[in-house]
Amino acid sequence: MKVKFYESTREYFEKQDEFDRALKHVLEKGNFILGDQVAQLENGIQEYCQAKYAVGVASGTDALIIASDILGFKDGKEVITSPFTFLASASCITKHRGRPVFVDIDEETFSIDVNKVEEKITSNTVGILPIHLFNQMADMDRIMDIADKHRLRVLEDAAEAFGMRWKGMGRQYKHSGTIGDFGVFSFFPTKTLGGYGDGGMIITNNEELARKAKQYRVHGASKKYFYDNVGYNSRLDTLQAAILLIKLKYIDEAIRKRENIARLYMERLSGCENIRFPKIKGEQKSVYYVFNILAERRDELAAYLTENEIGYSIYYPRPLHVQECFKDLGYKKGDFPVAERAANEIIALPIYPEITTDEVEYICEKINAFYKN
Repeated sequence: MKVKFYESTREYFEKQDEFDRALKHVLEKGNFILGDQVAQLENGIQEYCQAKYAVGVASGTDALIIASDILGFKDGKEVITSPFTFLASASCITKHRGRPVFVDIDEETFSIDVNKVEEKITSNTVGILPIHLFNQMADMDRIMDIADKHRLRVLEDAAEAFGMRWKGMGRQYKHSGTIGDFGVFSFFPTKTLGGYGDGGMIITNNEELARKAKQYRVHGASKKYFYDNVGYNSRLDTLQAAILLIKLKYIDEAIRKRENIARLYMERLSGCENIRFPKIKGEQKSVYYVFNILAERRDELAAYLTENEIGYSIYYPRPLHVQECFKDLGYKKGDFPVAERAANEIIALPIYPEITTDEVEYICEKINAFYKN
């Protein structure tokens, strides 16, 4: 049996008529830049997330860059974040000549260790950039407490976190991205809500921040050819918005299917002493965007999976503090031992709504067999 890490065509063929009609409608109308479907998707995201404002942009990376610029994460100012994440979570700061200040991760969740954040705050610190990683949100109660105490801005990297909710001190669930000053989503194809190309969204409950985000995505213009700021060319494609509107209709069903797949993995692999699962911490509703395990002899296991035609991915093989592009920050190997250890042990198994029970059973059978040999 061959099991791909992700197979987008299954979803397309399941809902082919809907997707084809939506794309045909855009093509026939010819409004490809900030067309009606973009506004409809923004309204849909606002309603689903209970956010006051949503601004569609060209990618999750652009969403981070624009939000960082608006929040003042630039010109030598420091922003506290995690080294165990995708490049964009820190490059959005360095793009504006800001300085990412890394904090090690919690070894059970892979999220930023909130107990180490406050010790990194200096007179030059302007913000915190928590990443809601893999299947759960960071501890937003503690992060917002620290931010309020030190008057810091908070940018939630919720690129992987669509559908996740945190039950905060107000004792009601809040969607990822709606707790800080800004939140961002990525619509990269593999995401829980993913398009058939790049796309992103900025969300906020602040009217002034939303106004700026709308300007910044069109070169900083308040109206055509009138520029209040030097912004960006970053607009969510109308064709992608049309696709995402269809997928948003089925998002709760997709989340439930992901949870069922994750439970099956945990059930079938629970007897294997050579692997560990991340723990969910805090009162929250998780979403299994990916399914990670910490595995002994990880690289050998990866080679074995390849031999048996099973796809996998490694998020992330090298933490940001030891990446060549960030060497000027002055970090070295050993500075964040938990992140470095996770990078050597973590491996992601296939999980998407259309994967079959037989395929998951096959993957678990092979992993169990690997550790019995």
